[in-house]
Amino acid sequence: MRPLTDEETKTMFEKLSKYIGENIKILVDRPDGSYCFRLHNDRVYYMSEKILKLAAHVSREKLVSVGTCFGKFTKTMKFRLHITALDFLAPYAKFKVWVKPGAEQSFLYGNHVMKSGLGRITENTMQYQGVVVYSMTDVPLFGFGVAAKCTAECRQVDPMSIVVFHQADVGEFIRNEDTLT
Repeated sequence: MRPLTDEETKTMFEKLSKYIGENIKILVDRPDGSYCFRLHNDRVYYMSEKILKLAAHVSREKLVSVGTCFGKFTKTMKFRLHITALDFLAPYAKFKVWVKPGAEQSFLYGNHVMKSGLGRITENTMQYQGVVVYSMTDVPLFGFGVAAKCTAECRQVDPMSIVVFHQADVGEFIRNEDTLT
């Protein structure tokens, strides 16, 4: 387990800023202690300094996971967010999408959100902006994606148009349980 390089940190923070903007500072400088990001087996983990010190006593070969997995770096060094980061992204999300109850299951199966399943969308959401997907009861338990259309376009498109591209959802745990490690 090692600290992220400057290039890795920049890539990861650019991806996080699509979803939470300048609130990245809140993730690192928390009132309940100091938190950090560490890289282990191409995966980025978010943990407190206390846990980091305890994990230092375990060898790299035997360490499977520590803290919360925020995502992983692909072979081309792009950062891909994991659904486990949702609990930390949702409170600070700048742009949100609420899906209707009928579209919840479709999103959890890995499908994009159509206009017919869109309940609400945050004002001034730009196209290709990262969004957190909520249920109509304000529960951020579904996942996150990228806005396919801006807020103004969403009001005028036909019901079968895609308004949010699927990125990750909680259904991944079941669909990909063989490959998740």
